[in-house]
Amino acid sequence: MNICVFCSSSNSVDKKYFQEAENLGIAIASCGYNLVYGGTNVGLMNQVAVSAKQAGGKVIGVVPKLIADYGLTADFLDELIITSDMSERKKVLREKSNAFVALPGGFGTLEEILEVITLKQLGYHNLPIVFINTDGFYDFLKDQFELSYQENFAKEDYRDYYRFVNDYDSAIAYVQSYKKELLKTKWD
Repeated sequence: MNICVFCSSSNSVDKKYFQEAENLGIAIASCGYNLVYGGTNVGLMNQVAVSAKQAGGKVIGVVPKLIADYGLTADFLDELIITSDMSERKKVLREKSNAFVALPGGFGTLEEILEVITLKQLGYHNLPIVFINTDGFYDFLKDQFELSYQENFAKEDYRDYYRFVNDYDSAIAYVQSYKKELLKTKWD
């Protein structure tokens, strides 16, 4: 199984986020899964990948040429895919993955995980999506989703499309227990 992890590229975040990224990387490898991620050597992205690699896992990195040209590509990858831009990167990440996990992150992380939810909503895939809500990091997003349901901007059925969990163990457990059920799409 290939697990895609979306997360921060910042080196400036609190160490608790690095610890969660490390734990997730180790857990992915320990389960015999492969890590698919953005391919850089910075921030939580680097931490989850280094941890997975050191725990014996296979690590697949997908990096846009612009970022590769900055010299930010990890040098320990089992597979490196260079894309023309961010849109192609997201497409390759999705195509190579069987599950999606979001650690805390900024605008890029939010864009990536929300696009995956949108594509599930439209019926393009039926794969597990999970947010690791370290120390309540994603509470604001949970509240925003709830407001969307209350104000009829989203169907309440969409709650079943993703899961918020508190730690890496719960994220792995959710991915492992995920059952593909017939989900209503936006147009059903």
